[in-house]
Amino acid sequence: MTAAAAAESLPSVHVELRAVDKHFGGVHALREIDLAVATGSIHGLVGENGAGKSTLGKIVAGVHRADGGELWIRGRRVDYHRPRDALDDGVTMIAQEPTLVPHRSVLENVFLGIESARAGVVDERAMRRRYAELVEEAQLDVPPGRLARTLSVADQQKVELLRAIARKASLVVMDEPTSALTTDEAARLLEVVRRLRDRGTTVIYVSHLLDEVLAVADDVTVLRDGRLVRSGPASEETPERLVAAMLGRSLELSFPEKIYPPADAPVVFRARDLNRAGVVEQVSFEIRAGEIVGLAGLIGSGRSEVARAIFGADRRDSGEIEVEGEPVKVKGPRDAVRAGIAMLPEDRKAQGLLMLRSIVDNVTLPHLGAVSRAGVVGRKRERRGVLGLLDRVDVRAKGPTARLDTLSGGNQQKVLFAKWLYCMPRVFIADEPTRGVDVGAKRAISELIHSLAAEGKAVLLISSEHEEVLGLAHRVLVMRGGRIVAELDRSTMSEDTLLHAAFATEAPPTQRIEEEQ
Repeated sequence: MTAAAAAESLPSVHVELRAVDKHFGGVHALREIDLAVATGSIHGLVGENGAGKSTLGKIVAGVHRADGGELWIRGRRVDYHRPRDALDDGVTMIAQEPTLVPHRSVLENVFLGIESARAGVVDERAMRRRYAELVEEAQLDVPPGRLARTLSVADQQKVELLRAIARKASLVVMDEPTSALTTDEAARLLEVVRRLRDRGTTVIYVSHLLDEVLAVADDVTVLRDGRLVRSGPASEETPERLVAAMLGRSLELSFPEKIYPPADAPVVFRARDLNRAGVVEQVSFEIRAGEIVGLAGLIGSGRSEVARAIFGADRRDSGEIEVEGEPVKVKGPRDAVRAGIAMLPEDRKAQGLLMLRSIVDNVTLPHLGAVSRAGVVGRKRERRGVLGLLDRVDVRAKGPTARLDTLSGGNQQKVLFAKWLYCMPRVFIADEPTRGVDVGAKRAISELIHSLAAEGKAVLLISSEHEEVLGLAHRVLVMRGGRIVAELDRSTMSEDTLLHAAFATEAPPTQRIEEEQ
């Protein structure tokens, strides 16, 4: 049978869910979901955190089993007990959180379970040839010998995608695949997704980035509170219509109006000649009271490394830090907190939160001295201090004793904000503050950052989303190769200018960049 004839013989519907229900304890995650996904299409899934998008994808991929209803794959009812069952059926998933084996190489992770072998011995040379062909096809190059644990979040996502392509899956569920990628990397990944679709692969594409979904999807389904709101062609949708369907109300998609601090506002934070071999070189800048300074650039440009050097998460080789005109010695995060510096890390689960502990435990963990007497935590005092913060950041949970792993991504991120607002910092560093959160939570977090500046705090904002940096920051510092190469103010701030600086290309003559020589 020819490839064309084989394609024609396939059912027009690749995956179908019939009255699918799913509970997690007392949470009704999916309610009577009826959904059909066409063969060889890209089907977008959108909704708020907690709407049920990831749960639906995991049921299709065999990670979860439905409590009720039926799952049909290519006209055949299936009941996957584990992801391996789904993989044997040509179904795989790229999870939002990378699932690589940390102490194995990229090459080993990509071909895990499908290794090339000769006489029962792994043929690494053959695997390297296969890997080179895979990279050529996907246009996502990651050094094959690197250990997975040494990779950035972005590179881990690339390896996940390479692994899915290597398995020649006929159905791929992608959960937030571009959340850790730059704009340019995300655009290349979307091209890969389109090529997968064009060769007959069906893709279920879960994302909070509505413009991205509309750019790549053939059809879009909206979920809200575990229910299917509507499903139809992507060509008939707009971001505004999707938001209204997701939230049950309209929501302004723009950022809060900028209120610029006075030109003579006092300098709250100053960094001088920060250095860390290989990643940060001669970085100097200052932030005034009420100012949001954005740190932009490509992944690997040194943005997060600067933040970690300031906070003491990574030891710097040289350089000085001042808070409100006073030099401070920061040898570790504890010193930073004492000096009035707080930091939201890039990866909330690995670096910021204890997922199996309660909300209140997470918020007060760095501040136990403030809620203890004679080494004993005063639970009433602890809860009183936390409840007011949870109201301020709008955490939606059953109560302060709820475990972090029961919350949506947006609410987890808000708990992280509460954790650092407990100590009322003077300098607030936010690294990727809206990564992996829905549009409603993103707006709430943007307003929270805006309110911190309005209170006179110095805010350092790091984001891979250029729109976010430009929409919130009063000034933007662009990094490349570990150095600050451009400073954009209100007269020069635009995405074109930022990208020209980040990629080291010539800027248009009508735009000015103050670039270091």
